[in-house]
Amino acid sequence: MPKVDVYDMSGSVVGEYNLSDDIFGIEINQDAIHQVVLNQLANKRQGTQSTKTISEVRGGGARPWRQKGTGRARQGSTRSAQWVGGGISLGPKPRSYSYTVPRKLKRLALKSALSSKVADKELILLEQLSIDEIKTKLIVEVLSNLNINEKVLVVIDQPDEKIQKSIRNIPDAKIAFVNTINVYDILKYEKFLVTKAAVSKIEEVYA
Repeated sequence: MPKVDVYDMSGSVVGEYNLSDDIFGIEINQDAIHQVVLNQLANKRQGTQSTKTISEVRGGGARPWRQKGTGRARQGSTRSAQWVGGGISLGPKPRSYSYTVPRKLKRLALKSALSSKVADKELILLEQLSIDEIKTKLIVEVLSNLNINEKVLVVIDQPDEKIQKSIRNIPDAKIAFVNTINVYDILKYEKFLVTKAAVSKIEEVYA
């Protein structure tokens, strides 16, 4: 059972917490992580790229020269694919790149990502995170007290306007909730700062 220190907002250790083996201590499945990250990136693609075919390009109604007698290859239109300004053969058209992966695979990947944070000592457990006003400086001070200088994903158990608006001005920090954490974000941000209440909810939801 993984055991981690619990910190307060001043950066002092105030206790210990035993994390669930089923979520934070499983054998890391790299293949599951890879598949789910690819799925997330594919689902984010807009798929709006588009090229015009010969039927969509303006002009090209008349032949550029007569069929026979010129010594050149016959041409039916200046909008054929081999002409500059012509249509594109087999070019991309708007499409959706999204696809679904099995729910069990998603859950396995999420647990593997969380377990990797514990194994790499990148999970920081906070007793609680609360501020009295919307002020980015207050959050920056908390991160400084915890010696967090890398990109950090801050996870809280429920929406908090003061915390959300204070964090959004920090370039290397992102706020997330128990129901919005995902494999891509967990791996993208080097540090995983999570409150004690959020950890309890994660263990309850993903058990």
